[in-house]
Amino acid sequence: MPETSYSVLGVFETPDALMQAILKVRASKLGTVEAYTPYAIHGIDEALGLRRSPLGGMVLVMGILGALTAFGFQYWISAIDYPIITGGKGAGSWEAFIPIMFEVTVLFATFTAGLGMLHLLNKLPFFGHPVLSSKSIKGITRDRYVLALEAENEAFDSEAAAKTLRDAGAIEIETLPAPDRSPFLTSDYILRTLGGIFAACVVAGLGMYFATKWFPLLKPMANMQDQPRLNAQKASTFFKDGHGMQLPVPGTVARGYLPTATGTQEEAAALVNPLPRTKAVFATGRKVYTNRCEVCHGAVGNGVGSLTAAYGAKPANLQAQQFRDYPDGKIYWAIVNGKNAMPSHAPYLSEQERWAVVHYVRALQRAQNAKDEDLKVAAR
Repeated sequence: MPETSYSVLGVFETPDALMQAILKVRASKLGTVEAYTPYAIHGIDEALGLRRSPLGGMVLVMGILGALTAFGFQYWISAIDYPIITGGKGAGSWEAFIPIMFEVTVLFATFTAGLGMLHLLNKLPFFGHPVLSSKSIKGITRDRYVLALEAENEAFDSEAAAKTLRDAGAIEIETLPAPDRSPFLTSDYILRTLGGIFAACVVAGLGMYFATKWFPLLKPMANMQDQPRLNAQKASTFFKDGHGMQLPVPGTVARGYLPTATGTQEEAAALVNPLPRTKAVFATGRKVYTNRCEVCHGAVGNGVGSLTAAYGAKPANLQAQQFRDYPDGKIYWAIVNGKNAMPSHAPYLSEQERWAVVHYVRALQRAQNAKDEDLKVAAR
């Protein structure tokens, strides 16, 4: 019946016969002309009047969009939201973005090529193309060339289409019925699909579970179960001394704890404060001392009134004779390598700020000396 026919196929023996028939069949204007061949034939696209595939342009546009997307994300993360200076370069250095831009470009282009070809151009998920179930499909995949007149609307005249193909030289004629285009995403189909996925996951999980139980020594399972673990407070046979906690490697320096030019406090005694005693230097020393040192040593360096003293601690009294007799180099060394919290503050101070603190500590000591002398005079 014409109203239920989808296509009429005409089989040709040679590609030349097919090419000559295309012009005659297209002139009839009975429907859409399509050709099915076992291999590509030069010039058949022009003969059928097919336009150039839009797939290349789609891939190009999406590839450019992928590159711009990757660049935008990386620039926003690295230069705006959380700027990080790496290797001395600016946070917005685009050269570092190229690898990810390339990957995202390929990702966008690949998905566009695959999904665009399958869904937009090949009209998937329509899986049941009538030609695939035709008698002529065996010849199409071997040595026959088929020209088809496909219906454009319900008024398709299959008898006229068959006569046109026969007049054009077709040796065989086959009429294909219209395919069933009912929706396939029914509730039953979705439930069956989800059930199949669930069953596959259960089978795979149980299979892997019992495989590890039955064959525990198979690699990499054995390596995953018997991993050498290091507990810092426990003994370890991995190290020669049998201890899990190891001392730092000799000669190394922890990051952020750079030593002074001299190794010991006695050697540091020879260091000379390079900063002059100026108002600006004393102001810097007072600021750093107030922010970093006063919490433990107090406002006058004697520990009285400090926060640590309020909790029962006994911070060092910088007004003691021991520290008054210290040369500047020893005090500088103590700031960098001293006790308790002192070394933890040192990495945040520049060399000039450390020496400025030394000047300020000396000023506190001199002020206390003058006060003590005044008290002695008053006592007389």
